[in-house]
Amino acid sequence: MLVKFLDIGIAGLTMGGLYALIALGLNLQWGVTRVLNVSHGEFLMLGAYSAFFLYSLFGISPLLSLVICAPVFLGIGCLLHRTLFRHLLKTTKSMAGYEIASLLAAYGLLFILSNSAALGFGPRPRALAYLTQSLTFFGATFALNRLVALGISIGVCIIVYLLLGRTRLGKAIRAAAQDVNTAQLMGVNIHQVLTISFGLGAMLAAMGGSLLSMLFWVEPFMGFRYLIVAFIVVVLGGMGNIVGSLIGGIILGLVGSITTSFQAGLGMIAFYTVFIVILLVRPTGILGKLET
Repeated sequence: MLVKFLDIGIAGLTMGGLYALIALGLNLQWGVTRVLNVSHGEFLMLGAYSAFFLYSLFGISPLLSLVICAPVFLGIGCLLHRTLFRHLLKTTKSMAGYEIASLLAAYGLLFILSNSAALGFGPRPRALAYLTQSLTFFGATFALNRLVALGISIGVCIIVYLLLGRTRLGKAIRAAAQDVNTAQLMGVNIHQVLTISFGLGAMLAAMGGSLLSMLFWVEPFMGFRYLIVAFIVVVLGGMGNIVGSLIGGIILGLVGSITTSFQAGLGMIAFYTVFIVILLVRPTGILGKLET
């Protein structure tokens, strides 16, 4: 019984940490820039492919690829917001119109990126074997890569939390998330803050993809499933709430681990059930909309 409990718990915490990391990026984009970026999962997919090819072609560790790819995807995300979404913000007449236009643009990005990956990399799933050594704890056996992924994902979430809570940039991001106009009146460079927030979201998605590449198959259309999970985590924890994303990710990871231990196909059913219940009972999320 103890072994089964540990198996379920570690598996749930591992996936929960990854869910939290991925959702944190979506939370920054949706909660701060007001872009419901449905192409968020595609940045995860590209991060996973980056880690796979860096390892298979050049022997670069997926952990080192995190450091290599993070600034690259940060720059890509910033460039994308600066060229596409900032233009939409300037040309739409209202915030509601901007949210609709940016959602449609993000849908276009989703199809462009996923289908380009399918054409360029092929539809065949790929996998890399890294840190597959086993550790035994109280009779339960765990793959080392899962424990490493858990530690890194939680560590990155904590770093982002400290960035947003203890730095001038973080305070500016939180101010923009609360009220863009008031933040701008207080001297915040809104365009810069929104661009950095979107770039951070893309970077976190790619980092999550790099960690996932150590655990699961990598394929061009893997992003959509994680987008749905990230969306549920954001709603569960509260839009714009960093701690909420961490708690929501852990809860969802444990729920998925418990349900799939009975039957593999129950995972997404359980996720959608949690999503519907939280919308009915507490639509602002467990910790509320925004952490101030």
